[in-house]
Amino acid sequence: MIDVLVLYYSRHGSTAAMARQIARGIESVAGVQARVRTVPPVSTDTESTGPAVPESGAPYATSNDLRECAGLVLGSPTRFGNMAAALKYFLDGTSDLWLSGSLIGKPAAVFTSTGSLHGGNEATLLSMMLPLLHHGMVLVGLPYSEPALSATSSGGTPYGASHVAGTASKPRVLSRDEIALCQALGKRVAATAVKLAA
Repeated sequence: MIDVLVLYYSRHGSTAAMARQIARGIESVAGVQARVRTVPPVSTDTESTGPAVPESGAPYATSNDLRECAGLVLGSPTRFGNMAAALKYFLDGTSDLWLSGSLIGKPAAVFTSTGSLHGGNEATLLSMMLPLLHHGMVLVGLPYSEPALSATSSGGTPYGASHVAGTASKPRVLSRDEIALCQALGKRVAATAVKLAA
């Protein structure tokens, strides 16, 4: 049994909902299990620290989760076309993995949730790929052979899974196409991890 790590940050729950669907896709591949992890928020208050264990949801990630995984699916809400600071902060602390080459050759993919259809959806996915390329990971996207990619009227890109969440006052649940694309992305990374591990 090999693990594919689903590592994400979620502020209002949309990215966490996507992570659960991606995990379902991963676990649809024989011999693969999803390891779902999150990262703690960062604060402008430099005197405060968060709890060592989250009150609910997925456990916090450690560098061992990355070291031990056979593949990675990385997710974040958009922050001006980039990943959230909490996830960037966590990735900035992975120099030891870069120096040791621990992630070289492992498959990776990205996913995001945005407030609006043109709110940084693709820019966030592309910018999230940069640290993965520096780590030597093999990027996996979503091909147009996935019917939901052509059918979607909300989230979904060839660069990775996405969701148009709306605003906090008018949140949207994942659409049927968004769910299908999340699961397809998880399945593609898991299947690639199996092939590369053989």
